[in-house]
Amino acid sequence: MKASLTIAIPGSSSSLWTTMRSVGAFNIACSFAALWTFVKVIRALRWRLRTTQLRGPPRTSFIYGVSNDLASSKDSATMYEHWAQEYGAVYMIPSVLGKTRIVLSDPRAIAHFYARESWTYVQAPLSLALIENLVGRGVLWSQGESHRRQRKALTPAFSNAAIRTLTSVFYDSVYKVKSAWDTDLESSKDGNVVIEVQNWMNHISLDTIGIAGFSHDFGSLDGKHASVTEVFDTFGKNPQVSALNDFLFLLASAFPILVKIPTKRAKLRTKLNVTMGEICNDLLLRSRREKDVNMKEAEEEKSIIGLLIKAEGQEAELHMSEEEVMAQMRVLLVAGYETTSISLTWALIELSRHPDVQTRLREELLAFGPDPTYDQLKANLPYLDAVVHEILRLHPAVPEFTRRAREDDVIPLSEPVCTKSGKMTDSISIAKGSLIVISMRAINRSLAIWGPDAKEFKPDRWLTEDGISGKAKEVQGHRHLLTFVDGPRTCLGKDFAIAEFKVVLSVLVKNFVFEMRDGPDTEVEIARGLLPRPRVVGEDSIGVPLRVRRYE
Repeated sequence: MKASLTIAIPGSSSSLWTTMRSVGAFNIACSFAALWTFVKVIRALRWRLRTTQLRGPPRTSFIYGVSNDLASSKDSATMYEHWAQEYGAVYMIPSVLGKTRIVLSDPRAIAHFYARESWTYVQAPLSLALIENLVGRGVLWSQGESHRRQRKALTPAFSNAAIRTLTSVFYDSVYKVKSAWDTDLESSKDGNVVIEVQNWMNHISLDTIGIAGFSHDFGSLDGKHASVTEVFDTFGKNPQVSALNDFLFLLASAFPILVKIPTKRAKLRTKLNVTMGEICNDLLLRSRREKDVNMKEAEEEKSIIGLLIKAEGQEAELHMSEEEVMAQMRVLLVAGYETTSISLTWALIELSRHPDVQTRLREELLAFGPDPTYDQLKANLPYLDAVVHEILRLHPAVPEFTRRAREDDVIPLSEPVCTKSGKMTDSISIAKGSLIVISMRAINRSLAIWGPDAKEFKPDRWLTEDGISGKAKEVQGHRHLLTFVDGPRTCLGKDFAIAEFKVVLSVLVKNFVFEMRDGPDTEVEIARGLLPRPRVVGEDSIGVPLRVRRYE
């Protein structure tokens, strides 16, 4: 038998194993880093080879590009328009961490884009993360076939027939406001009161969507402070965003996971999501119980809550999961609170700034007589229609958005642009992964598209055939506006919103006179609620105090 000699070195085997394991982990990490870098370089080279290189503004920040300039600007639409004038109707802007975005201001290019949205052009990763965090995976979040299915399931609730039956709900809400304001005016010594109108417009919109969509009265117009209204209002009471929030939000366009960092604003979004989830769940449970008792089948087919309950059924042709149903309810609550209330607030501001327009609108409404029906609102009040669409033109609730190209594409232009190499082209190539920006506010106010009076509040432009002319007629959207976007993702609640807008404005203007509290030259700025909102300069929160008196 041969003896073996073993020399034991205390701790040597475990130390060696630890060292080998560390070296192995390091090598794996380096391999992944090298692979990630290689993929990024290949994608960048492919993007550069397959994308038409356009002119654009220089990078003003190594980290942000020009993103911080846009975010901190009081009027980003003016910046977009200035760049379009300098570089052409399609151009590139430097973005965060070396990324580049392509901005479309050409009507033909925009029409091509919208026709392919939700299939070729999809939500950017940051948008998806924010939407999911706020309202879940509903019609606003979904893409392609999933979006088509969810949208088709909801469409009957927004038909003309459905909205016609809801007009009385719009009137009920605005008459609650009239009653409250009448009471304040009765106790006023000089016949006028200062009213913070934005808060009232918020509550009109919220109570209306609650009753019209879910047969539930939130009671915000009656002074009730339900949990959902308190969270909504908190966004408006904290419009200032910290430097850290801005920093993280800008970087999140490159790293969407950053939206999960629990900043104050992120916590508010999460709290709103949870609160809306609790409300929606209660509404859904109640509606399921009451379905057979209080709701006829024909009515069920047209109501939002009825359509959602129907879509829950496993046998439903347009089946939606419980997660999707809850997401639709959240989307409708947010839209009901935000978009119409913002438009109504801007309307009262513009009418206060332009007393001649306010007087002319009131004369039309008084001459018409009783409260108009839904069909009369659409066809018999041309100046009301003109005022509403001029507000929608100048003040779209959503000012801009970004989409990502899911595949290569070629976008045609209505007029040639000069590329970075100096060549003229009447179309541009877009590589998969490209980020596309459209500023609805910039297009709606563009001097090149709408003419020299594009920045003016001028309802008369909607009353004559040549009032909308030139390039404005090339814009394919509702009444040549991008306010409700276009294509397969056109705002589903467009007609609902316009009808509510007209009802509320008609009652308020017919009964009250509005003035800016501190005179017609009062400066108004943009504050940040869930969406950008008007605010009188110097006011806290999102305050818009107007001087109101009864019309006699």
